[in-house]
Amino acid sequence: MDYTHPSACLDLLQRLHPIDVKATHQTLVQIVHGLLEGRPAPNQHLEVLEAARDTLSFAQGEMARRYAAHPLPPDSEENATLGRVIALWQDMARSYARIADADATEGTLDDQRALLMQRRILYEGLALIEYFRAHRALEPGMWRTLHRSYASALEQGLARIRVSEPLNETWRAQSPHEAYVAILLVDLANPYGRSERELSWIVRWAQRFAPYCAVDAELESSKSTTYGVDFELDQGLRPLGLLARTPSLMRFDGSALATQIQAVMAQFKRGVKPASLGLGEDCSTGDAGRLLLSLYRPWGLAAAGRRFPRRSKAGEVELTGDWLGMGFAIQGELFQQPRTTSPHRPRADDIALLTFRERASLVPDPQRELQRRKEQAEMLGLECERWGLLDQSVGGFRLQRRSVASRLEHHQLIAIRPPDGEQFLLGDLSWLMYRAEGMLEIGVNVLPGIPRVLAIRQTSNGGREPYHQAFLLPASPALKSAPSLVLPAQWFRRGRILELRQDGVARKVELSKLLLRGANFDQCSFDEVEPIPA
Repeated sequence: MDYTHPSACLDLLQRLHPIDVKATHQTLVQIVHGLLEGRPAPNQHLEVLEAARDTLSFAQGEMARRYAAHPLPPDSEENATLGRVIALWQDMARSYARIADADATEGTLDDQRALLMQRRILYEGLALIEYFRAHRALEPGMWRTLHRSYASALEQGLARIRVSEPLNETWRAQSPHEAYVAILLVDLANPYGRSERELSWIVRWAQRFAPYCAVDAELESSKSTTYGVDFELDQGLRPLGLLARTPSLMRFDGSALATQIQAVMAQFKRGVKPASLGLGEDCSTGDAGRLLLSLYRPWGLAAAGRRFPRRSKAGEVELTGDWLGMGFAIQGELFQQPRTTSPHRPRADDIALLTFRERASLVPDPQRELQRRKEQAEMLGLECERWGLLDQSVGGFRLQRRSVASRLEHHQLIAIRPPDGEQFLLGDLSWLMYRAEGMLEIGVNVLPGIPRVLAIRQTSNGGREPYHQAFLLPASPALKSAPSLVLPAQWFRRGRILELRQDGVARKVELSKLLLRGANFDQCSFDEVEPIPA
């Protein structure tokens, strides 16, 4: 098969069977690459690419399913799949650029110049998004390539010209400006901290909301927290206060988008479904509302700045994401079903009784206790991993590790002990990203309060349910946080009554509000109901 001839490629596209994704994808790769090598007439080259777009989009999405569910290590078997998907997006971008260059002298496609530019920017952006999807650091130069393509669209007066775009589910049209802004919006949405499902919604919504954003040179009256982009830098949007005032610096304005998001949220309150608002049929109102609310500030307002400043700090931290391992790390012993009768006094307490009917306190040795816990954790298979500390703030840590034994997920609950701390804290895994050399970086958002382990069970079955391990986070006046419970995943239901047992004392609480929902936990507020007689 000669993939350099447009007519042969068109005929082959008619005979593709999308059900065989691997074979279809390989054929599309050969067609796109063959036409790049063959350099056919620009109009014929364009005809083949346009005919292939629907099938190509489907095949690329199916291939991405192989690695999109979890962060993809560079040594994974699916790393080659990621490489093929990205290469095809980039070849599509190069193909449209090649057509535009080849037609520059002939002028047969003058009326298609905006379409060629929009397609070029779109596919360059999709290559970036694929790195986000796999939670991999971008290759050097990718942002600069995208910026320069958009700068070229501005220079040629093509940026605001809308063209037909069947792949845009909401508008069925898109300009080069809107294609560029959509990529900026995805980058602003913390893509390395999103699940596969959330990221797919964000990509779709970015195209939905891109028309309400502007990129311009109005810098004089802009605040330092307003986002800007320098076309000569290899990075996305940054607060203007962090960027030098250069001729290539532009301002990003999402103020009109903020109004649109407010309008959508108001529609949600009136019972309008996400599908009716162009957000898709695969998301519920609750999920869509929570995600859109998290995007309101970065998309519509400006950079919020850090609540707590980060500071570089070397050292190692201990970390575990195993549920029982977290309880062991915090409490120093494995969780067990509590006794419902008064327990006997531990033997160590009897030894601590001294003469004159007084009790002398045993002086704890922190180092000895840490060593004891470490030895017991190794025996139980609950030992912690050691991670390198890159920087930290009051609110969290940025860590790195080359070899990770356990599989980590977005918004997974973990227990972490800082290098200068004696106690373990609970944290939410807020983002993950693999560097090209195989180093995994993670961001940990610390849940305020020193956690305590307790036993919980539901009361709906007459008290015959087994107890489960959970955690209590006390109030933190300094951080203005009320006491909360950290329960196993999907345990929260407003008004649910739970029995808690801690230090031999049982009581009932009523769950009141979901504060945070993660991959393996629910954090919620609660109200006391009544004590339970011993």
